[in-house]
Amino acid sequence: MYGFKIFVALVVLHVSAALAAFGLTSDSSSYTVDAGSANPLIFKVSRSNCDITSILYRGRQLQKQSPYSHINSGLGTATVSARVIEGKYIIITCRVTDLTHHYVVRNGESIIYMATNIAKLPSIGELRFIARLSSSELPNAQYLGATTGGSSSTVEGSDVFIVNGQTRSKFYSSERFIDDEVHCIWGSDARACMVIPDPIGYETSAGGPFMRDINTNHVGDRHDLYWYHNSGHLRTESVRTGLYGPFALSFSRSGDPSKSLDTTWFSELAISGYVPMSARGYVSGTASGVPSGFQSVLHWYNNVAQYWTYANGKFVSPPMKPGTYTMVLYKGEFKIAQKTVTVQQGSTTTSDITGSEDQRTTIWRIGEWDGTPNGFRNADKQLRMHPTDSRMSSWGPLTFTVGNDISGFPMAQVMAVNNPTTIKFTLSSSQASGTLKIRVGTTLSFAGGRPVVTINSWTSSTPVAPVKIDSRGITRGGYRGYGEVYEWTLPSGTVKTGDNTMTIKVVSGSSGEAFLSPNFIYDAVELLK
Repeated sequence: MYGFKIFVALVVLHVSAALAAFGLTSDSSSYTVDAGSANPLIFKVSRSNCDITSILYRGRQLQKQSPYSHINSGLGTATVSARVIEGKYIIITCRVTDLTHHYVVRNGESIIYMATNIAKLPSIGELRFIARLSSSELPNAQYLGATTGGSSSTVEGSDVFIVNGQTRSKFYSSERFIDDEVHCIWGSDARACMVIPDPIGYETSAGGPFMRDINTNHVGDRHDLYWYHNSGHLRTESVRTGLYGPFALSFSRSGDPSKSLDTTWFSELAISGYVPMSARGYVSGTASGVPSGFQSVLHWYNNVAQYWTYANGKFVSPPMKPGTYTMVLYKGEFKIAQKTVTVQQGSTTTSDITGSEDQRTTIWRIGEWDGTPNGFRNADKQLRMHPTDSRMSSWGPLTFTVGNDISGFPMAQVMAVNNPTTIKFTLSSSQASGTLKIRVGTTLSFAGGRPVVTINSWTSSTPVAPVKIDSRGITRGGYRGYGEVYEWTLPSGTVKTGDNTMTIKVVSGSSGEAFLSPNFIYDAVELLK
C-alpha cells in the first residue's frame, strides 16, 4: 500500500514537472523557449540574427535546417534580448534600424505570437514573416498550385514554374485578406498555421479587404508558410508604419486555431505601438443598398489603419484606433457608397451608409458590376494558374453574342494575345433611339492597358492612362487594382435597329510579349441610356 502511494506521488511529481517546463534558457548562440504546453513546443532563436533555428513539436523537428524562419529574408544581424514576465510570458525582442520584431509565448500554449514594428518599409520593399518548415513533416497545403518543387522549367521570371505539365507558383496560394485569418500546412501528426487574428490583425497592412498575397510555397524539401504584412504585389495604398500584429504561428496535431485568437493580453507586455482595446472605439449602424445575391462589405481606412467587416443590415465595426476614416460600402468588390466617419476612444459612433447604383436604363450588360471578373472565361482558374496553362480555355480573340453565357467572354483583354474582343448585339427600334452610352469597367490595368471601343463605324476616344501599379497581375493570380470605369456617349446614328458589331481593344503607350503585354481585366461591359 505504501509502495503504491509512493508510486502515485512520483507520477504526480513527474506530471507536475512536465507541466512546469515553461521557461527560457540561453547559451552563446541561442535562446531556447519551452512553452510548457501539453503538446510540447520547444524552439530556439538565434542571438545574432533573430532567426528561429529549431522548432521541436512533440519531439519532432519541424524547422528546416537552413534557411531558417525569419522576418523578411532574415535580418542579417540584430540586437536580440529576452525576458520572462511573472512566469506567464516569454518575450524575445530583436532590434535593427527602423524595425523591432517580437516573439512571445504564453505559458501552456503551443503558439509563437509575434509583432513587428517598423518606422519605414525595409529596403527589400516588403515586410513578411516566413516560417521555413520541413516538407517531410508538413507536406500538405490548401492549394496544389503553390507546390513548385520538382519543376522542369520556368514560364515567367524565376517564380512561375512547370511541374508535371502544370504551372505552379507561390502566388497561387493567396486569399483575400478579409477571408484570410488562418492558413495552414500539415502532415500526418502536426499542423502549423499562420493566424492573423480577427478583427485587427491587418490594421497596419495596406491594400484593403480584397488585397491578396503569398501564403505558402512548397519548394521540395522545404515548405514555407508566410504572412505577408506588406508588399508591392498589386498594392493600391501607401505603406503604413507602426506595429504589425499581433499575429501567430500556431501548432497542433489537427484542426485550425480560431481566427479570433485572443491577443488582448498583449496589453500586459509594454510592447511599443500596441493599442489596447480600452483605447479604441467603434462604428455601428445600418448598411443598405447592396442587392440580394452580392456580398456586402464595409471598409474603413486612413493613413494609419484599415479595418473591414461583412455587413448584413446592422453592423458593428472592429475595435478601431481613434481618428477620422473614409468609410466605404462595397457590392461584392465594387464601391457603391463612401462617407467620412470619426472614431473616438471608448465610444461608439453611429453612422448609417446606403449604397446606390447607376439608375440609368440598361439595354444589355455583360457581367456584373461587382468589382471582379467572376463568370468570365478563365476567371475560375486564373487565381491558381498561369494564363498559359494547358488547363485554361482558349483566350481567343473571341466573338461574343450578347445574351449568351458570359463564360464565352474573356476575363482579360491582352494586347499581344486576344486583341480585339468582338461583341455582336441586336437592338429594337426603341432601344436604338435616344442618347446611348457605352460603359466598360475594369478591375485591374497592367502596363497602361485601357480600352478603346469601336461600334459599327464609330471609334471612341482613347482614355488617359490609368494609375500605374508596378506589379504583374493576371500572371500572378491577381485581378484587383483601382477599378477604372470608362464611359462614352455615342453620337446619334452610331447604332442601328437590328444587328450591330462592337470591338474592344486594349491600347497602351508600351508593348510587351504575350501575357506581359499591356492588358486589363474586365468587371462589366454595358450599353445604357
